[in-house]
Amino acid sequence: QVQLVESGGGLVQPGGSLRLSCSASGFIFSDTAMTWYRQTPGKEREYLATIFSGSGSTTTYQESVKGRFTISRDNAKNTVYLQMNSLKPEDTAMYYCTCWVRRKHYWGQGTQVTVSS
Repeated sequence: QVQLVESGGGLVQPGGSLRLSCSASGFIFSDTAMTWYRQTPGKEREYLATIFSGSGSTTTYQESVKGRFTISRDNAKNTVYLQMNSLKPEDTAMYYCTCWVRRKHYWGQGTQVTVSS
């Protein structure tokens, strides 16, 4: 079955960096677009970035994270990454990776990112 497992979250100071990872299984990873979202309590999930299938040269970003966040993929490792730089307290959230497989939307369990001094 499809599984998505995020890791790499934690506590970081403002201005710091983190790299999130999402390990995928149960589908043909290289043929599947992968997307990162985040959510804070009481707010709707917020779209962050998508990397399309294949080599991963095609990406899209939410405007507010463009230039600070970079999505990438390693098809040999079935893993998608989210490199986050210049982190701000407002980036504090649970971060999720997602994908669509056979017309069903799958989500990982999330990894918590807290930006605080």
